[in-house]
Amino acid sequence: MALIDPPRPSAQQAIAECATAGIQTVMITGDHLATATAIATDLGIMQEGDLARSSEQLRQMTPETFQKEVEKIRVYARVSPEQKLMIIKALQQKNHFVAMTGDGVNDAPSLKAANIGVAMGINGTDVSKEAADMILLDDNFSTIVKAVKEGRRIYDNIRKFIKYIMTCNTAEILIMILAPILQLPIPLLPVHILWINLVTDGLPGLALASERSEKLVMKLPPRKPEESLFADGVGTHIIRISILMAGVTLAMQAWAVHQNLEHWQTMVFVTLSFAQLGHILAIKSNRNSVFSKDILSNMPLLLTVIFTCLLQIAIVYLPFANQLLKTQPLTFIELMWCFIGGSVVLFAVEFEKWMLRIRLKKMNLT
Repeated sequence: MALIDPPRPSAQQAIAECATAGIQTVMITGDHLATATAIATDLGIMQEGDLARSSEQLRQMTPETFQKEVEKIRVYARVSPEQKLMIIKALQQKNHFVAMTGDGVNDAPSLKAANIGVAMGINGTDVSKEAADMILLDDNFSTIVKAVKEGRRIYDNIRKFIKYIMTCNTAEILIMILAPILQLPIPLLPVHILWINLVTDGLPGLALASERSEKLVMKLPPRKPEESLFADGVGTHIIRISILMAGVTLAMQAWAVHQNLEHWQTMVFVTLSFAQLGHILAIKSNRNSVFSKDILSNMPLLLTVIFTCLLQIAIVYLPFANQLLKTQPLTFIELMWCFIGGSVVLFAVEFEKWMLRIRLKKMNLT
């Protein structure tokens, strides 16, 4: 007679996703070493060259030998609570970020020592739940993978929000500083800056939080815990695009003043607003073009941008808004020049993403 406790159907796919995302899966089990090795091989945890060790083999190892092998060991069988703790500390000494799952009382020390302790919500003991950082309500390994994907989406969106806000605010500062240096009149009134910060920046920025995850989000390696929010090109993007945004706006002001246009300040105000709205459409995805079907992936953001555009046009042409926000009605030609000037930022970021897609295609990461 033979008994088998087969893995869940979703486990193999979840482990494969972990491998693609740069996450190494290690099995620590109470099963016999031969049984554990067979299951790990079927699930894809063990590959050619990987090792499996039993509790007895671990006891016979010297600390130096274990340190050399720990990154190659994918299966541990019938280990003690002390040995689980030893495994976690050895991996941490190798600069790995360790997540540990467990459900029993004897798992509590290792759950506490891991960078992220994950307890089972159904079969887990109260002690393990207290020691853990996260509790799985369905006791399913694939839920951890979904949580990783969601965490990466949230982090990406935070970076996009910071990229958007910092670029816009830096551009506004540059405009206000450089205009007098270039012997131009003060380009924006305080009420214009307040409108931009509350409406043009605020509403689309909030909608950016609902952006879905990138296509390659689970094909990239984990970021380093100490990595800055401005790493991976975010800081340089802020500097480049803020300078471009300020340059386009100041160029519009210089041209309008030189042409003796009465509405030059309103044109500066509208150009900067359109540039910022074009910027947020461009950065909603780190790779995909806004001119593809990807533009429909975040309807709240798209609708917010359209609504903000209509508000921007309304405050230019409604008489009470002219008095409140110190604006003047523009001719159709002037409005089109503002739109074209603001679009420069959109096309500049799209060009950057086009170059990035070419590089990713060469790396087979598209």
